[in-house]
Amino acid sequence: MIYQNTLEFALQLDEQDPLKNFRSQFLIPQHNGKDAIYFCGNSLGLQPVSAQKFVNDIFETWKTHAIEGFFTGDDPWLSYHKELTKTVAALVGAKKEEVTVMNSLTVNLHLMMVSFYKPTKKRFKILMEGGAFPSDQYVIESQASFHGYNTKDAIVEIFPRKGEFILRTADILQTIEDNADELALVLFGGINYFTGQFFDIEAITKAAHQAGAYAGFDLAHAAGNVPLKLHEWDVDFAAWCSYKYINSGPGGISGIYIHEKHFDNKTLSRFAGWWGYREEKRFLMSPGFEPDKGAAGWQLSTSPVMLLALHKAALEVFEQAGGGAPLRTKSELLTGYLEFLINEINKSKGQELFKIITPQNKDDRGCQLSIVCKQNARQIFDFITNNGVIGDWREPDVIRLSPVPLYNTFKEVFEAGSILLASIREN
Repeated sequence: MIYQNTLEFALQLDEQDPLKNFRSQFLIPQHNGKDAIYFCGNSLGLQPVSAQKFVNDIFETWKTHAIEGFFTGDDPWLSYHKELTKTVAALVGAKKEEVTVMNSLTVNLHLMMVSFYKPTKKRFKILMEGGAFPSDQYVIESQASFHGYNTKDAIVEIFPRKGEFILRTADILQTIEDNADELALVLFGGINYFTGQFFDIEAITKAAHQAGAYAGFDLAHAAGNVPLKLHEWDVDFAAWCSYKYINSGPGGISGIYIHEKHFDNKTLSRFAGWWGYREEKRFLMSPGFEPDKGAAGWQLSTSPVMLLALHKAALEVFEQAGGGAPLRTKSELLTGYLEFLINEINKSKGQELFKIITPQNKDDRGCQLSIVCKQNARQIFDFITNNGVIGDWREPDVIRLSPVPLYNTFKEVFEAGSILLASIREN
């Protein structure tokens, strides 16, 4: 695509966009009486128009049927969660039985480590990305401590090289090899929340397995954003939230993936709950836990149906959009256009006022661009915010902007570029 720095060009792309009508399925925040330019889907996705109806349907069933809502009506609550697994599986590249929806992301990461962090006297180390989101750091630190290890001994963090912002895949693989004899688990983000780097999950998984370790991923910033093939890549486990690119509401329900090869692995520990018991025998209330088939056997508690309803509303939009391929195509164009406009600003000023630290290669990133502001960073962020661009600030000088293909437009990207340019004149 040869981009042009004109409003006419942006409008032309919008007119040609096969997904242009999906914007109307979301509620756009307002700024001074008009739609804000919402580029913060990396933190919280927008509300689907249908979300309120889906939740109201649950309220109506509750009002009308009370406890019988678990067994009657168009969407009985007892099996409600299973209606979502087909679409969820498609989003992460898994088989339907390899995924389920449950809990919140951090809870699920802990549960996955119960099963897949099996330290021994020789193998006890966990490899993670340096600068991972704090929840990942705290989960891994507390799990290592729980097993009696000094975190400095048990946790191996890998950081970018000096003067660089993104991790080189070769360095990740070399670190795995260097720690192969002591490595129990590799637990990485799918996309780094700060830089927006999309890691090579397939290569990392293969290297972990060659080292004799399990490979798991936190897909909070990847699910609903980038193409994933967890089953094909032989990933052992993964977990994700649903409130970012999947648009299932603040604190939305999480999901997990477990490769089918582990379904009957009796060596894996797990914390058990009634909802994970074999479905056909669940109401016998028998002692002795017998896990349900597939990832469902890792469930604990009765599904929170209100959260499931929000999730269902959001997932139906993905289904209508035709899955990942159309969204990915538009995402690459949107983010590429924003990158082009930022570079145009730098060219016009004869200096790199805005440094994009997200990988240039479209295959190594999703929607997000992380931008270092080299002058007056906080003032620039406040300026664009006051002018209707809702982005995300990270100390000390980084603005994250994430144009999302389901509801953002090329016109918005052009306007955001114009506001960024104006911010320089004001500061």
